[in-house]
Amino acid sequence: MDYVPLGSTGTKVSELCFGTWRFGRRTGDVLETDREEAHALLDAAWDAGINFIDTANVYGDPNGTSEAYIGDWLDDHDREQFVLASKVYFPFDEDDPNGRGLGRKHIRAQVEGTLDRLGTDYLDVYYIHRWDDEVPIEETLGALTDLVREGRVNHLGASTMAAWELTKALWTSDVEGYEPFEVTQPLFHAAYRDDVADYLDVCADQDLAVCPYSPLAGGFLTGKYERADPDDPNAVEAPDGSRASFDERFSGFYVSERGWHVLDAIRAVADEADATPAQVALRWLMDQEAFTCVPIVGARTEEQLRENVGAADLSLTAEGRERIDDARYEEGERRWGH
Repeated sequence: MDYVPLGSTGTKVSELCFGTWRFGRRTGDVLETDREEAHALLDAAWDAGINFIDTANVYGDPNGTSEAYIGDWLDDHDREQFVLASKVYFPFDEDDPNGRGLGRKHIRAQVEGTLDRLGTDYLDVYYIHRWDDEVPIEETLGALTDLVREGRVNHLGASTMAAWELTKALWTSDVEGYEPFEVTQPLFHAAYRDDVADYLDVCADQDLAVCPYSPLAGGFLTGKYERADPDDPNAVEAPDGSRASFDERFSGFYVSERGWHVLDAIRAVADEADATPAQVALRWLMDQEAFTCVPIVGARTEEQLRENVGAADLSLTAEGRERIDDARYEEGERRWGH
């Protein structure tokens, strides 16, 4: 496992980040990852050289479960060896009118809870989980800047938002003297590049690190799904226990005509490289030239995690990357639809 600078910061992270949104998560009647399984996955990630761990205050059922699992595990490890990231925005307490969003009161309350559950006195990265239309960006940036200057947060991050919103936040930080965002976390994978092109252009221009969530399109790009109907791109054959078998949002959110074409190209490149489709899809992201790209992998099993880590040892040819890029388009450079 190699380690890369996190954008323009002095912090170095593993080429892959371990995502923990499944820790304590319930989808219908399915508990995706319990405490024992979470600790085994963290052990496997650390053994593989992953030092970058991503979570959020609302991951798990109840909220905060993921952070608590990580905090328990860190009790037996040296916290200084890890780069910890968490997030704030979504409702934490549905009954509290100030228990959501990016106002100063909510940010201050949530960072305290996050630090307590993780058992640490600082975060390496603190993301805003979404943009908040109801709170002036100056208030949000002011509260986050205070956390950096108090030593509770090292670097600020921004997750999913429009390119103009990210630009507005960076401009405001520059003009008003607030701490800037240095890390981003968009939805980004081989079949979903053009959709966030403007956002990624901002990241490249401002030397922001990009840590994509769902880099394997929720598991679709692992190649374990097959097309069930040639006339319906959303119809999939899903193995028992896979995400598509219990998550009703899967096919509509991750599966598309474009996705099938990209998956075909990834499978072909994987066969030639003696690799798996998951490894090729991750390496495609890791090899982005315009910005540092550190995919967040959220494996459900140790076997899946070991497979994902194999991307660190893989090399893609320029021709292979180009075939994956070109698969997004029909003849005449018209993109396949979602």
